[in-house]
Amino acid sequence: MDLLDPKDLLKPRNMLRLYSIGAFPMADENGQINWYLPEIRTIIPLDNYNVPRSLRKFMEKADFKYEFDKNILGVIRVCASREHTWISEELIEAYKGLIDTGNIHSVEVYQKNKLVGGLYGVTYKGAFFGESMFSKVSQASKSALVILIKHLKKQGFVLLDVQFQTEHLKMFGATEISFKEFENLLEKAYERDVMF
Repeated sequence: MDLLDPKDLLKPRNMLRLYSIGAFPMADENGQINWYLPEIRTIIPLDNYNVPRSLRKFMEKADFKYEFDKNILGVIRVCASREHTWISEELIEAYKGLIDTGNIHSVEVYQKNKLVGGLYGVTYKGAFFGESMFSKVSQASKSALVILIKHLKKQGFVLLDVQFQTEHLKMFGATEISFKEFENLLEKAYERDVMF
């Protein structure tokens, strides 16, 4: 992309172009936003994911209520409110543009009408690029991820990108793939005209 001003990269159209090639933004401790394109990528295969049995049982009994896109900005702000965060105020402002274009979505977990967990990510055609999640009560973010996976599968999404492998994600069947494999999945995802 031949744009020199980093602020231009945060315009919705340009952000989507960068996401569409597999890049994602993170602010450093000085607030500077850099775009990353790792050679190894982690995905949760939508045709071969796992929901731990203990979590399934927990969700059957939990008094959680789930919503989509009811409070996207609220979810982003809670994800950002950590001692060390890559979600800067400038990035939050940029995300607002993607809320306006309908390319950023959240899964929210409520307990007694309080937001206790959730996650958000960016969509482009049949791809969902997971960005961050939070939990204020036990199992809330994991439950949100289960709801997301099932929803994406139902809607016909091809790709759930989770960027980096973690122990938390491994239990859901998250797997590392080469960037070439990731690009092949992106191509398949972009053949789908699906709605979140």
